[in-house]
Amino acid sequence: MGHCPVACCMSYPWTRVPKETPPLDAWQLRLLPMADLFMGLMWSRPGGLSLRTTWVTPATLGLAVAVILAVGLPGLAAIAYGIANRQVLVAFGGLVALALGAGAAAVALYGVRQRRLSASSRH
Repeated sequence: MGHCPVACCMSYPWTRVPKETPPLDAWQLRLLPMADLFMGLMWSRPGGLSLRTTWVTPATLGLAVAVILAVGLPGLAAIAYGIANRQVLVAFGGLVALALGAGAAAVALYGVRQRRLSASSRH
């Protein structure tokens, strides 16, 4: 019997990105250090070790938005609660959560900007 492929080669929709190098503009250059730092701290370094030459995948974009909503925004509320009730540990925990949310926001904005620039260059 001959060998028959069991599955065809196809990219997964959550990791599918264009083949060309992603576009880069002044906004992204400002976001790049924070986005790269966040990706490094999350042990999620792209192939080129920087988002400068790598696309933000749809999965990463979705996870970044989830972190903003699930960690960053509640962190803001925890800071307000901790300050109002003089609970330093709650306020500190809120600061940590807000920092994670800010890093995720940098990655999300960077990824959205990549897609916008790519779409505008096609038209």
